[in-house]
Amino acid sequence: MLALPLAVVFPALWAMSPSRTVAVLVSSGYFLAAARGLPQGVANFYSADPWPGYLLWIAASASFVAVHAVAWTRHPGRGRALRYFAPAVLTGLPPFGITGWAHPLTAAGVLFPGWGWWGLLATAAGLLVLTTRFWPAAAIGVGGFWLWSAATWTEPKLPEGWMGVDLEQGQLLARDRSLEHHRGLIATVRIFASQGARVVVFPESALGFWTPTIARLWQEGLNELEVTVVAGAAVIDGQGYDNVMVAVGSSAAGILYKERMPVPVSMWQPWLRWTGQGGGAQAHLFANPVVEVGTTRIAPLICYEQLILWPVLQSMLQSPDVIVATGNGWWTSGTSIVPIQKASVAAWAKLFDLPVVMAFNT
Repeated sequence: MLALPLAVVFPALWAMSPSRTVAVLVSSGYFLAAARGLPQGVANFYSADPWPGYLLWIAASASFVAVHAVAWTRHPGRGRALRYFAPAVLTGLPPFGITGWAHPLTAAGVLFPGWGWWGLLATAAGLLVLTTRFWPAAAIGVGGFWLWSAATWTEPKLPEGWMGVDLEQGQLLARDRSLEHHRGLIATVRIFASQGARVVVFPESALGFWTPTIARLWQEGLNELEVTVVAGAAVIDGQGYDNVMVAVGSSAAGILYKERMPVPVSMWQPWLRWTGQGGGAQAHLFANPVVEVGTTRIAPLICYEQLILWPVLQSMLQSPDVIVATGNGWWTSGTSIVPIQKASVAAWAKLFDLPVVMAFNT
């Protein structure tokens, strides 16, 4: 995670490119390096050879590379900084921001931990100055803050009474609908509750399909316990399905959060609805950026939302108390995708000085 500030070199290299062709190559290199785990991940997910993954890898880079190619200019000065400002904003927001992975602003949490929005603005200003003739001064300043942060770095805190549970069930996690699976998770909750946990977080898809029967099973399993479980599940309807977090305790159970941005192609397939077929995960884009567990306001981030900019910033605008990040990364075996997700979440938590709870399945 402490290497995240290397991303701020990108605007300088882009600005120094002697031609638009070189700017395209620089942009492509940055994006493809950041998304380097995608070909192997796609191969794991579809149990296929890596070639479809390579095609998706290149296709996913198209919007990022295109906006930077169009914005590039050979003329130095303030105009170049403004030219970089446009793609920086566009790749942070939909529609281009849907594939805006590894945005350089993510480095703000390492450069300016605890600074909040001021740290974000300082990082943005640094990125812009790096595209001008004053880039040496900006580079020295960024380097100084980076060294200071690395020397004093501490990991994000876990909120008191909260516990994140990592699982190692591979692709069986979302597909195991047996009572034994749910009873095993309930037994795990009971163990943590006996140790003082008030909220236990399980990974994305941990509960499979969320139905009234499953809700009742969990409520009965948590009977007489003063604990709330936050876990991933899927809710099916006539249009497709929602990837959700649910909250369940002995007295109540229900949907807590609907994912704003599911993984494009493998989960979010909007063309199915456009052609009248239906299916795929539904994207709720700007809905429910902050939800409540008891009296605690949480910023929920499921899997892919941890890699892009706008879901995080939208949640931060609502001043949450805790970040809750879940994922089901069985398909990322042999790649760096889950570590990148965790590093991104931790960086945002440090920037806004928030405790964070993570729960991943691998």
